[in-house]
Amino acid sequence: MNKTAIIIPSHLAAKRLPNKPLLKIHGKAMISHVWERSKASNVTDVFVATADTEILNEIKNSGGNAILTGKQHTTGSDRIHEAIDKLQLDHDIIINVQGDMPMINPETINLINNFMIANPNVNVSTVASEISKDETEDKNVVKAVTEHNLKKNKFLKALNFKREISNEKFYYHHIGLYAYRKNVLNKFVNMQKTENEINRSLEQMRFIDHNIDIFVGYTDDNPLSVDTKEDLEKIRKFI
Repeated sequence: MNKTAIIIPSHLAAKRLPNKPLLKIHGKAMISHVWERSKASNVTDVFVATADTEILNEIKNSGGNAILTGKQHTTGSDRIHEAIDKLQLDHDIIINVQGDMPMINPETINLINNFMIANPNVNVSTVASEISKDETEDKNVVKAVTEHNLKKNKFLKALNFKREISNEKFYYHHIGLYAYRKNVLNKFVNMQKTENEINRSLEQMRFIDHNIDIFVGYTDDNPLSVDTKEDLEKIRKFI
């Protein structure tokens, strides 16, 4: 049995950038870039979970695996949970790769996967990178807060995830890449949303507020998430 599967949640209903996953980057849809980079990792089983037939067809026409999910989901983790059920996956580790990160480094996926395999008692993990002054002041950049300095190849327990920093000493640019045990994801979808999750629009706060630790690892990789037309133009210059 393969221990790990990657599931990429994706939908067309983005308010700031409509049809975002299908926007072209050098002739290829953004979601296809994410799928290809995920496939370049050491994880064999990669799926896209989507509510939209257009995305489903895009991935299948590119030779990938995709599954149609309901439109009711408010978080990527909830969409992934439905996909696991429909696909009847028996993998222990599920990696959530955001569908708007076409520059995600496959080695970052390997980093988080290797950590989960080596630490079977860890339920949830993610990654973060160095943060600039401009990013610190940007509410759109999520900060991962830790108790100590985050070092390469080391994972620490996340104390918090915030959009605005106050007196925190150690904080980093959080990257939207998660790995979780399948059984913990089953618990997650049945937990009540918390005030922090709702007020900050950060689904990871549901884990923390329900006393499920998230471990965060350091990476040099800082893939730009595409949320605006300006982000898309930047990506087109880099890829």
